[in-house]
Amino acid sequence: MAKDFLPERRRLLKGLTSAAGVAGLGLAGFQPAQAMALRLSTDDVDCCTIIDVDRCTGCGACVAACRERNLAGLPLPQKPIPRTVPSWKPVIDWSDRQDVTNRLTPYNWLYIQSCTLSGRREGHKVFMPRRCLHCLNPQCVSLCPSGAARQSPQGATYIDESMCLGDGPCHRACPWGIPQRQSGVGPYLKLAPRYIGYGLVFKCDYCRDLLAQGQPPVCVAACPSGAQSIGPRNKMVSRAKEMASLRRGELFGLTENGGTNTIYVSSIPFRDIEAAMLQQEQVDFGQPSLRPARASMEKENSLLDIVLAAPLAGAALASLRLWRDRKKERKP
Repeated sequence: MAKDFLPERRRLLKGLTSAAGVAGLGLAGFQPAQAMALRLSTDDVDCCTIIDVDRCTGCGACVAACRERNLAGLPLPQKPIPRTVPSWKPVIDWSDRQDVTNRLTPYNWLYIQSCTLSGRREGHKVFMPRRCLHCLNPQCVSLCPSGAARQSPQGATYIDESMCLGDGPCHRACPWGIPQRQSGVGPYLKLAPRYIGYGLVFKCDYCRDLLAQGQPPVCVAACPSGAQSIGPRNKMVSRAKEMASLRRGELFGLTENGGTNTIYVSSIPFRDIEAAMLQQEQVDFGQPSLRPARASMEKENSLLDIVLAAPLAGAALASLRLWRDRKKERKP
């Protein structure tokens, strides 16, 4: 698995504390865990986020913080966007819809998924911040043919835009379809845009540069209700289990797809939330489901034909970088 082991990514992780504790909610059968300030190890260690579904108010502060940090730096496509061969790979362009915040797009990496429950919880609103869960053993990384999908020492999965050709196995490998493609941007435009590459793939990168400096992702820091907290994974797993036990609730993300660095805690069964979201058409492309996901070699095997294209993609990118380096050397 590709890991980012550059020296600057090995800075000591210090002073990262939970965004907030878990205060009482007044829910029947629920007793809050005690607030804790967690200090990360000085070693490279996975950083895990707890998202307390019972505390999330759907205010959107996390979404606003994410967009403020990332949106301005995202590239706009070259237009007209060149069509590719084979033509079955569609052109996807969200550049004129950057204001969309009710789903994941190349320009929106985090959104609030919501539903209204029925039955004995009739009328109760549920809000869930949805983004990349940052799997422990991400298939998007292991199946990326160009090596663009990577994982940092702090457990953040991210896309190296200088290597991405927009092939899309990461989207198909992801159980939740998180990565989103934008056509007309990326290094493929400098190669053979009609024959190699389909754009760039974008998704939450867990604010990996902040994690490497011992700071929380902006979404966690911006949460005003204390619904999001972060710390070393072993401690956060223990905390999440305690929270679920105290409120007789459930966890999502602890074991899904082999385990992730994002754990949702809810006193409401996730199957009930999923059923309500499906009924209210809140699950679609760019709107992830809550179906249980297991790590599966079957899915990896089904995508091996894409991985076999890696030598071609890698050679093309290597040639591009060599050409750029030599061009820089020739400049006075």
